[in-house]
Amino acid sequence: MNTNQIAHVAALVGEPARTAMLVALMDGRALTARELAEAGRVSAATASRHLSLLVEAGLLVLERQGRHRYHRLASPEVAHLLEGLMQLAVRQATAPRPVVVGPRDAALRQARTCYDHIAGRLGVAIAAHLLEEGAIVFDDDAGGRVTGRAQAVLAPLGLAAQDALAASAARRPPCRPCLDWSERRPHMAGRLGALLCVHCLERGWLRRAQASRALEITPPGVVALRNWLGVVRWGEVTGSVG
Repeated sequence: MNTNQIAHVAALVGEPARTAMLVALMDGRALTARELAEAGRVSAATASRHLSLLVEAGLLVLERQGRHRYHRLASPEVAHLLEGLMQLAVRQATAPRPVVVGPRDAALRQARTCYDHIAGRLGVAIAAHLLEEGAIVFDDDAGGRVTGRAQAVLAPLGLAAQDALAASAARRPPCRPCLDWSERRPHMAGRLGALLCVHCLERGWLRRAQASRALEITPPGVVALRNWLGVVRWGEVTGSVG
């Protein structure tokens, strides 16, 4: 990739309306041009031009279902790029008082989607638990490994990790660290991160909030995830432990 291409992508992401549209897609959903126009606070015609540029650059993909057209982020790498920009945007070089990083919304800080995996304090706690139990290993920012311990560690959640990973798309790494926007510690992305998010949603342990990336932890989810993570780590999720 040459410098002109880098500058082109940066310019596309840097326009405020397009930034708002991209961020609106960070929960992994596909949205219509009208919904994205509302997110960007622009007219339908302006949104259409913006979306065409983003599709052409490979940042978004267009999906058609009958007469309906939907846009979604083109890849996990695009989501990773946006998450990194969010971190830079809230960082202060110097501060006279402690910096409050990430979202101010308490629900977003506790649990949210980062494209197709779990972020926030819950995501960080899950990654820390899997690392501590030896179920995963983070090699570097680009990838990681799922070990033979994963099957036993994830069994209490009813997730057969090795079988699920074998059936999922192999282009992505099985797991990788994704620096959390609000916690400044890694949560888990990659195939296992996506599978775990889907599993928690299907079990009803997590519920998507409307018009937000926040994930609500349901009462059954509290029981299942607290029992799995342990009381101390669950205190980190709820904010009751320093």
